[in-house]
Amino acid sequence: MATITDSLAASGRSLRPSIGAIALSFLVVLFVVATANRTFWAKTALYFGGTPQALAVFAVGLVALLLAVCIALSMRFVAKPLFIFLILASACASWFMDRFGVVINVDMIRNAAETTHAEAGNLITPAFVWHIVLFGIVPSLLVAWVRVTHRPFLAKARFNSFFVLPLLLVAVLAASTQMRLLITTSRTHHDWLASLNPIGPIVGAVRYAASTEGEANIVVEPLGRDAHVAAPAGRKPKVVVVVAGETARAQNVSLGGYGRPTTPELAARDVTYFPDTTSCGTATAVSLPCMFSIYTRATYTHRKGLSTESLLDVLSHAGIAAEWWDNNTGDKGVADRVTYRFLPDSADPRFCTDGECKDGILLDRLGPWLDGVTRDSVLVIHQLGSHGPSYYERYPDAYRRFTPDCRTAEFADCSREEIVNAYDNTIAYTDHVLATVIDMLKNHQDRFDASMIYMSDHGESLGENGLYLHGAPYMIAPKEQTQVPFVLWLGGQDRAAVNGACLRQRAGEPASHDNLFHTVLGLMAVETRIYDPSLDVLSRCRNESSS
Repeated sequence: MATITDSLAASGRSLRPSIGAIALSFLVVLFVVATANRTFWAKTALYFGGTPQALAVFAVGLVALLLAVCIALSMRFVAKPLFIFLILASACASWFMDRFGVVINVDMIRNAAETTHAEAGNLITPAFVWHIVLFGIVPSLLVAWVRVTHRPFLAKARFNSFFVLPLLLVAVLAASTQMRLLITTSRTHHDWLASLNPIGPIVGAVRYAASTEGEANIVVEPLGRDAHVAAPAGRKPKVVVVVAGETARAQNVSLGGYGRPTTPELAARDVTYFPDTTSCGTATAVSLPCMFSIYTRATYTHRKGLSTESLLDVLSHAGIAAEWWDNNTGDKGVADRVTYRFLPDSADPRFCTDGECKDGILLDRLGPWLDGVTRDSVLVIHQLGSHGPSYYERYPDAYRRFTPDCRTAEFADCSREEIVNAYDNTIAYTDHVLATVIDMLKNHQDRFDASMIYMSDHGESLGENGLYLHGAPYMIAPKEQTQVPFVLWLGGQDRAAVNGACLRQRAGEPASHDNLFHTVLGLMAVETRIYDPSLDVLSRCRNESSS
């Protein structure tokens, strides 16, 4: 019996082909370089200015370098897990790089790590699954199946060195012949090496892990503890609703001159629109905490945002009721110390499906909240807005104004016109949401003075230069990802306190997320040493009698 079992085991082993670790390293490197780096090679050809000889030399040097690293690490118990990880990581990253033109850096990884299951599910399409199967799972199974032959450790180290050292020499020689071109390209095009797959994403993941480890014990520093409301006794309560928009770009807002009527309801209200407004980042994980922080885009870092109290904390110190309602992926730490409501948890069937809710749920909850206001209050409502790629899920059928609209998260199945139509419908629905917020505030002006501020967190690419979605590194991000709509509506009391001509002039000047913190403080009449009137868009326009 033992003889039969041994015979069957030996027969099974004989069906598995054997391959040396060096040969397997070579095949894995060639596979990853050839199948997972379409975006990287396209950028390399473009940035090298169409010089085939330089491109060929660079390719040889790059393959030699990657091969040297893989051979050096191809030890027993290390080679297979390492190669499978590289193949799977490359397959996953290449899908998003090649389809959407994104760069998977530390901010993109942070954004992905902080997303919800519902948002992530929008990206898991049948085409994505097939891509992972064909370019990730199948080759990984082949690597797992074959028998890799290894020499004893010291013998293997000596043998591998006969390959590693010459390969490193080839890489150095290739780089030295193109050194000026490589330096110029890397300095001019910061997205170039970040697109090298899987090296770029791995570097981003390591940086994210390192930053997360360093943030574990951060102590939040107090801010604006001297804040107080400077207002006459006996006045009506003051209310400001701050709408934190999602993925709305300025280019598609008709208030700013877009050819389509995407914001007709706001146009019928007495709003002030700031057409030249820039975001702090190109992803929610960066922009949202930045816009509610005291720091400007030039001085903001993720660590500073975590270690310093936010605008909502300063309002609380001043005795103002501050509250955050979320219909998105969370507050990113901004509302950690104030009242917080995550509306998708309600699973309200009128608005919610599969863990996501249309923004109408915000309006449904707003009326009762306004009825209960008895003191100075600031409410932040965080929209789902125009978040892609499932634009069609962001608006009800009544707002399918631009058709045919893309009805899938798989952009390859839609024309660019259909994608833009779906996106414009999301802007039209946001227009309705904002106009309704304004009308609800107007209806309560007998009880309190009210105003509304709307700012989107970042923009969106819709196929320009082959880019879709958002999250590009800021220094190379197109304007479609950094120019955002900024809408201000002032209730009767606040409007009377402002010179209209001055405000119209200020609206024509550049604005940014830097202005939100101080503009809200100004609207709520908060006095504190941290208030900067130069960053309050209303400061210079207030009438002397109201200042």
